[in-house]
Amino acid sequence: MIHIRHESSVTAISWIPSDAIEGLSKIPFELGVTHYDQPPPAQIDDLEALRKADRFREANELRAFVDVEDGRIVDQGYLGGGHIGSTTVRLGPAAIRFAAVHLPDIQQPPEVGPSSVRFVQTVGGRMGIPTPRPVKRRPFVQFWPSIAWSTLELTINADGTSSRGLAGASPFPRHWVYDEAGELIEKSAVIDFTSWADYCFGAGTPWGNYESPALTTSVESALENELASTILRGGAKPSIRTLDAGATLTTQGEAATDVYLVMDGIFAVEIDGQEVAEIGPGAVVGERAALEGGVRTATLRATTRARVAAISPDQLNSAELERLASSRR
Repeated sequence: MIHIRHESSVTAISWIPSDAIEGLSKIPFELGVTHYDQPPPAQIDDLEALRKADRFREANELRAFVDVEDGRIVDQGYLGGGHIGSTTVRLGPAAIRFAAVHLPDIQQPPEVGPSSVRFVQTVGGRMGIPTPRPVKRRPFVQFWPSIAWSTLELTINADGTSSRGLAGASPFPRHWVYDEAGELIEKSAVIDFTSWADYCFGAGTPWGNYESPALTTSVESALENELASTILRGGAKPSIRTLDAGATLTTQGEAATDVYLVMDGIFAVEIDGQEVAEIGPGAVVGERAALEGGVRTATLRATTRARVAAISPDQLNSAELERLASSRR
């Protein structure tokens, strides 16, 4: 009899990007009382070190195993769990950390099939400091922050292969997903702070009777990461635009040269009336028109509510734009 144990994992990090918060709740961030988060790394090697450094709000580490005997699954179980960060509040020169409230991890009973097992785990919590605000339903004033969460799924096969993904997540904040090697593999595509603040507490969470589906997009290239940093933190301040679902960012054939960084939402890429690709947060677009005569080569249409940062191409490195354009040809 041959006994083999196969283990695998998937991890989600939830973090607050810059300019992701709307309304009065934005004030303490703008005053520096509390902070937005730096983007997590593309490779995670030490989750606990990131937590201690206040780099994320929460992390969902779904690890699991299956035991196989002679090709047949005989046992299975969960190994991982949730990691909750803290909220750093600055009052003058002093910095005080408030421990977040870690809600009980939800681990669904494993779904055992003839040759695979599917695991589903939800991790979430809320800040440890009260933030009173009006909401649109009873009790009309919410004293505690709304609840953020991520729900991951992991399937381990009897042959040791596995697959993973983000099965659900709160509309706020951003959620990044990593494979068993700690490599970033996908991102949540849309942040909706308003609906999160108004509805994601009480019954409006997985601890009540609600799960929010998650739209995800693929990871952008390292070059796009470099360009994104220049666009957001370079010398010239970009112009921020918000588009409703169905709105057009660029139109094929129009004269224009601005380069765009997608900050939130999903865009369909259309060429000659045909959809050829889909892009999401982190993508840098518009480089072809900036380099090739100032004429758009594709139409970009928002399929969700979206935000972009626009900048003139003369604020960017032309060699990097050429490399980006070449990679897409």
